Amino acid sequence: MRISRYNRPVVCATMGYPAGIGPEVTVKALAKPAVRRLASFLIIGDGAVLKKAMRRSRVDFKYRLIDSVPEEGFCSDEILLLDMANVIRRGFGFGKVSGHYGKVSIDYIDKAVDIIQRGQADILVTAPIHKHAAEISGFEYRGHTEYLAHLTGTKDYCMMLMGGGLKIALATTHLPIKDLSVSLDKKRIADIIMIMHNSLKRYFSLPRPHIAVCGLNPHAGDDGTIGDEEKRVVIPAIRTAQQRGIDARGPFAADALFYDLHKGLYDGCVCMYHDQGLVALKMIARDTAVNITLGLPFIRTSPGHGTALDIAGKGIASARSMRAAIETAVDMFQRRSCI
Repeated sequence: MRISRYNRPVVCATMGYPAGIGPEVTVKALAKPAVRRLASFLIIGDGAVLKKAMRRSRVDFKYRLIDSVPEEGFCSDEILLLDMANVIRRGFGFGKVSGHYGKVSIDYIDKAVDIIQRGQADILVTAPIHKHAAEISGFEYRGHTEYLAHLTGTKDYCMMLMGGGLKIALATTHLPIKDLSVSLDKKRIADIIMIMHNSLKRYFSLPRPHIAVCGLNPHAGDDGTIGDEEKRVVIPAIRTAQQRGIDARGPFAADALFYDLHKGLYDGCVCMYHDQGLVALKMIARDTAVNITLGLPFIRTSPGHGTALDIAGKGIASARSMRAAIETAVDMFQRRSCI
C-alpha cells in the first residue's frame, strides 16, 4: 500500500551516476512547481552531491532529509531525500569515470526497488547510470532494463522508448551488431510484441493497438535475397502474435516504416536492434525521449539519454527528458487498467 496521504502516486527517483548529469537533471526537473504537483517525490541519492548539483544549476527547492521512509506518509507538496551518503567526498568531481561512483549508482537502484516492493512507493524514475563505470565495479548487467528484470524476477520484459509520437520497443538492447543475427529469437520477438500490445492497452488507453514490426535486413530481406532472418525468425514471430489476437504487421523495411509511424498509421513498432529504432526517434525527440521498461510489476521510466560526462557539473544539461520521464510515468499510473 502506498503511503501518500493524497490521491496521487509516490515517485521514487534515483539520482543515477553521481558524476554525470543525473543529479542535475533530477533537481532541475523537481524545481518546476508543475512537476512537483504531479506526485509525491522520494529522491534516492547522496545529499552532498545533490546540493552541488543545485548550486551548479542555480535552482532551489525545499526538501526533507530522511534516513528511512516515514510511516506517517508524505505531505502533499513535500519532497523527501533518502540520503545514502555513500559517495566518497574526497576528490569528488563531476565528469569522472569511477568504479566507486558506478557502484553507488547501483546501490540507489537496489534501495529504490526495495522501497517499491515494500509498497512504500508506486513509480520508479531513474536518472542515467554509466555502464562502463558500473561494469568496472563488478556490475554484470547491460543496463537498467536487465537489472530491474533480475531484481523483480521478471521473465517477460522489454525496453520501449517514446517521443515525438513514436513508441518503439526493442527486440535486442545493447548488443554489438556482429551478434544480432544469432541473437534474434522468434519466441522472444513474439513475446515482445505481446508485451507491447498489453502495455499499450493498459497504460496508454489503446483498446486495439496496431503494431508494426521491422525486418532486420535492408528491404526487410527482399524475399530472402538479402538475408534469411525475416523468413526464419521475424515472420514466424509475427504469425504467433497474430494467432494470439494481436494486430501485428510486417516485417517492414525500416527506411520506409518510420515515415508511416510518424504519420500515426501505427501505434507502436518493434525494432530488431537499438539504432534501427532510436536513430529515427532521437531525430525528432532527442530532448524529450523517454525510456520505459515494459513488463515490470511497477512503472519505470528514465530520460532517453546518458550521463553526458562532458557537460556534467556545468549547469547546462537540459532536464526536458527527465521531466518527460516523470510526466509519462504519472500519466501511465493514472491510465493503468486491468487487461
